[in-house]
Amino acid sequence: MGRLAILSGGGALPRLLAEAHPDALRVVFKGVAHDMPDPVEVHSFEKMGGLFDALRSAGVDELVLAGAMGRPALNPAEFDAGMMAIAPRLLPALHGGDDAILRLIIAVFEEQGFRVVGAHEVLPALTVPEGLFAGPEPSADALKDAEKASDILLALSPLDVGQGAVVAAGLCLGVETLQGTDAMLRFVAETPAHLRRGKGVFVKAPKRGQDLRVDMPAIGPQTVQNAAEAGLEGIVVSAGKVLLLEAEATRAALEDTGLFLLGRVL
Repeated sequence: MGRLAILSGGGALPRLLAEAHPDALRVVFKGVAHDMPDPVEVHSFEKMGGLFDALRSAGVDELVLAGAMGRPALNPAEFDAGMMAIAPRLLPALHGGDDAILRLIIAVFEEQGFRVVGAHEVLPALTVPEGLFAGPEPSADALKDAEKASDILLALSPLDVGQGAVVAAGLCLGVETLQGTDAMLRFVAETPAHLRRGKGVFVKAPKRGQDLRVDMPAIGPQTVQNAAEAGLEGIVVSAGKVLLLEAEATRAALEDTGLFLLGRVL
């Protein structure tokens, strides 16, 4: 039996995984903010060969990538031999969509002999189950808006745009792009009243064909708060395919704001 490594970005997810797997190797990266508790190993994106060697030396054969990392600013002058071998594929991919980058990252680690797993495989209880998680029953209008938002996300999937959309009374108020969920919900909150008809619903789901081992959609208490500030009625997510961070705090936020959270097969 080998060892798990958690390659950590920002946010609560890496910490939750570390708490569930205290023997896992904790890896963070220079220039990437993180909440991972010590002990951690610090590595550089420019020294991927060194990272591969360190993982093998620690007995790692399985790894999970968790948390927000963004797109690193790379300095080619600092590349080690391992990174030089990857660069001809990686650098062009950085100019494409997130899915292309993530597929390449998975392929690179697998070529090095590591098994890449998803956070939902390491800690299955993290995902939103099917059914009403908390809050009032959604209205018929909310469910119709959720269907429209799901249709929008499905249509955009081939373009690798985003994982969320807001629809109110059949009108699209926002689509998540590279800036993320919080930015989209702020934009919706700033929408003038005369452009809105009804409260609306936020739908979060992975893109069609998305590899859920990395960049799995996630929501948490801050998502609920931002959705409430945007004047929405509730949140609908793809059941089993969206991570629920800080479940009890999220439930409390739903109770405080009066929003619902519904898991559906999307």
